[in-house]
Amino acid sequence: MSVADKTDVEPPADSQSPAAPKADSALPIVRAPGDFRTVSLALIAVIAVVFALSMGSPVFIPTMLAVMLSYALSPVVNFLHKWKIPRAVGATLVMLCIVGGAGSLAYSLSDDLAELIETLPAAARNFRQSLHDEGATSPSAVAQMQKAASELERAARESGVQPPGTTSSGATRVQVEQPKLNISDYLWSGALGAAALTGQTAIVLFLVYFLLISGDTFRRKLVSITGPAVSKKRITIHVLDEINGQIQRYLLVQIATSTLVGIASWIAFRWLGLQHAAIWAIAAGVLHLIPYLGAVIVTAGTALVALLQFGSFSMAFLVGGASLLVTSLIGMLLTPWLTGRASRMNPVVVFVGVLFWGWLWGAWGLLLGVPIIMIIKSVCDHVENLEPVGELLGE
Repeated sequence: MSVADKTDVEPPADSQSPAAPKADSALPIVRAPGDFRTVSLALIAVIAVVFALSMGSPVFIPTMLAVMLSYALSPVVNFLHKWKIPRAVGATLVMLCIVGGAGSLAYSLSDDLAELIETLPAAARNFRQSLHDEGATSPSAVAQMQKAASELERAARESGVQPPGTTSSGATRVQVEQPKLNISDYLWSGALGAAALTGQTAIVLFLVYFLLISGDTFRRKLVSITGPAVSKKRITIHVLDEINGQIQRYLLVQIATSTLVGIASWIAFRWLGLQHAAIWAIAAGVLHLIPYLGAVIVTAGTALVALLQFGSFSMAFLVGGASLLVTSLIGMLLTPWLTGRASRMNPVVVFVGVLFWGWLWGAWGLLLGVPIIMIIKSVCDHVENLEPVGELLGE
């Protein structure tokens, strides 16, 4: 047999090259859905939406607040409308009751608030005196740290190492200190912030009033622009009904639990002897509306107030512990269970969503994060291409 004949001979069918992998050992290949262009466009669209929400926060935040309040107040206006009261009159009565109630509450607490402001210097003196007394009886942590720093500086000087404040020649380095902070600057910025908050509150109230007057006008417009198909109109109505029901149940849960937190906190603060217990109880109820972080703020704030009032760390821990107990039992056990039943969302997704909206819009994002996620989930559940997103947001 010649060399050419040997090269023409084909190997047996069952023989395999030693470098070739076996068929049964090959791993299955998972192909990503869609092409790279679609994923890239979706990512660019998400980034553009986030940028627009961040830049347009002065417009989006009051609008979302007004929408949430209109969802909470629309059942009352609808009830008055069933009794032949025009929507404009019913909305006016509801808004007057809200503004009048808030004004009456602020007026009833104005004396306590003025007394609280007057007692701030005395509370600061008590706090300073308590620190001085504890330092006189036993060395404080700050004194111990200063003593350790002095010992280290002496050891460095004896070993020939120059302290940080001196040069190699032994001369002391001079550092120019900035002038002390002027409290009037903070008062001026606080006044400007209060004026801006007042203006935003007025804008939100007007938006709520107009939304209550319009009734289901926007609902009918959304249904009409979906197209002539009856199926699309039915899906739009179902989505709007689901959003309406979920947000109203969520707001009802938040109002009920915040009221319960306020009442329980007021009882605990009065029993412990905390001054102006009503003001701190109302603050606890309002901050409870912020998921997760509200309880931390209330606990730290009440502990600091108790420390300024009593001048004792034991009372500060006691008041802060009582506040933490109330917010934990109601805000971290009862509220998530009721919210989950009302919204049917994954708690992990809710927590991450609250962090995202807080990063995007600050304190208002913490307050509006959960309702926005609920709206997104309701829309995704009824759009075929977005159903995976709705499944991810669900429990």
